[in-house]
Amino acid sequence: MNSPGPHPHVAGAAWAPPLILGPSLGTSLAVWEPQVPALARHHRVIRWDLPGHGSAPASLIPAGGATIADLGRLVLNLADSLSIDRFAYAGISLGGAIGSWLAVHHPERVDSLALVCSSARFGEPRAWHERAALVRKEGTGQLAAGAAGRWFTPGFTGGAALVEDQRAVDPGAYAACCDALAAFDLRADLGRITAPTLVIAGREDRATPPAHARELADGIPGAALTEIAGAAHLAGVEQPEHVTAALLGHLPGSTGVTVRRAVLGDAHVDRAIDRTTRFTAPFQDFITRYAWGEIWTRPGLDRRTRSCITLTALVAGGHHDELAMHVRAALRNGLTPEEIGEVLLQTAVYCGVPAANAAFAIADRTLREEEN
Repeated sequence: MNSPGPHPHVAGAAWAPPLILGPSLGTSLAVWEPQVPALARHHRVIRWDLPGHGSAPASLIPAGGATIADLGRLVLNLADSLSIDRFAYAGISLGGAIGSWLAVHHPERVDSLALVCSSARFGEPRAWHERAALVRKEGTGQLAAGAAGRWFTPGFTGGAALVEDQRAVDPGAYAACCDALAAFDLRADLGRITAPTLVIAGREDRATPPAHARELADGIPGAALTEIAGAAHLAGVEQPEHVTAALLGHLPGSTGVTVRRAVLGDAHVDRAIDRTTRFTAPFQDFITRYAWGEIWTRPGLDRRTRSCITLTALVAGGHHDELAMHVRAALRNGLTPEEIGEVLLQTAVYCGVPAANAAFAIADRTLREEEN
């Protein structure tokens, strides 16, 4: 490529697991805007524009034209520029094709894959070559005029800004992406994808109908399929809550942050994120994935029991700052103040009276604060 890649737009904590989002043809990174706030609570979200789209220069297209492999290498260059070795990837349509190519040819880089309204083959090449020729001759205005009908169900009025994004796309870069789609056919390689994969389809998508999604899900080992009712090609714009929920249920790291927030509270987790530095980021990632994503989510014990065990361990270790935090967590997990007192009384026998004495003082102060 002629450049390391487009300038990334990054949201979320630096220590959070990285998630790269690929846009669809003719849109900008704004196509992911409805999902970013929720995803950025769990991930370091990196968005980028296709060449000639949004803020990305058309010069990213090689002189001889672009292939899906060229666009995939652009994503790898982008990840390298941010010192990201492995990442989760989610892509819409063409962005999904790029993700599936990455998962086939660079499985060591892709932790997780989500394909939104995408395909292993986007129809006959002739139609894409004809569209490329039209855009090279007349620009993207004619396509933009009919974009809403291709992207959304009848009556949806929320995509005007994305239509204008298509109108502003560089014609040569758009045409090069059309040629890349014309040559793309990954059907024979779907079985090589080893990353955990979610396929999302819009039930009223005419550009990549649900049959394309089923072909992806059937061909990728272990892939899950979610169909979104009342959505066409840009399902994440038209039905953002449903697409966001599907992604959060699939992406690694989401469960850990969700449980951590549920047990410790948003305020505590937000403070931890704000205080995170480059030095402490690996530790924050570790505890989120291991403690909250693996231990606290195991089915063998409920959260009330885990709170009792945690309180006991913290008393035994003399971890007073953590004890106050987990007294609050115990309340969220359903323990009453009286039950917390019973746990601390038990520690007096097995951890020692001095340890329990300090624990009662901390717990009493914390419970009073919670009452106020």
